[in-house]
Amino acid sequence: MPILPPEIDIFPSDLLERAESLTQAGALWTVFYTLSRREKDLARKLLLAKIPFYAPLVARQNRSPSGRVRQSMVPLFPGYVFAACTPDERRMAMETNTISKTIAVVEWEPLIADLRSLRRLLETGHTVTSEPRFESGDAVRIRSGSMQGIEGKVVHRSGKDRLVLTVRFLNQGVSVELADLDVEQIESNL
Repeated sequence: MPILPPEIDIFPSDLLERAESLTQAGALWTVFYTLSRREKDLARKLLLAKIPFYAPLVARQNRSPSGRVRQSMVPLFPGYVFAACTPDERRMAMETNTISKTIAVVEWEPLIADLRSLRRLLETGHTVTSEPRFESGDAVRIRSGSMQGIEGKVVHRSGKDRLVLTVRFLNQGVSVELADLDVEQIESNL
C-alpha cells in the first residue's frame, strides 16, 4: 500500500473524451519533456493552474533495505507529460521550471487514440510493462473481457506472448501478458 495518497494523473478526468472540443476551442496538443524525475511536480503545477494534462502512472513495488515491500506510483513514460493547452497556458507551464523541452503534436488524432487505449488498458488493473521501442508482430484485437476492443501487436518474450500497445508519437509503449485472452488477427495500421 502506498504511503502517500494517489496523485491525479489526468485533468480533467474526461480529457481524452473531450480532446476534439478542446482542440476546436484553441488548445494545442503538446508533449512536455520534463527535467529528470519532475513529471509529478509538473503534473501538480498544471493541476493548480487548471491546465489539461495526462501523465500516466503505474504501481511499482520495491523492497526496502529492511526487506519491507513498498509500493509507489511512477510515471509510465519517464520524462513525458501530455497536455492540451493554449499558447498562454504553454508559457505558464514553461515558467514552472520543470520542463526541458516541448514537442508540438501536429497530428493529434492518432496520439489521442493511442492514449485512450492506454488509459483503458491501465484501468483494467492488469500489470503492464514499459516497452521502450516498437517491435513487429501480428496485429490483433481483443474480442472479449475487460480489455475488449484494445488493439496492439503480439510479441514473444521470455516464453510468453504479450500484447504491445504502442504510443506511436513517442515510439514507446506498454505490454501486457496475453494469458487466455480471446484475440483476433486484424490488418495492421499500427
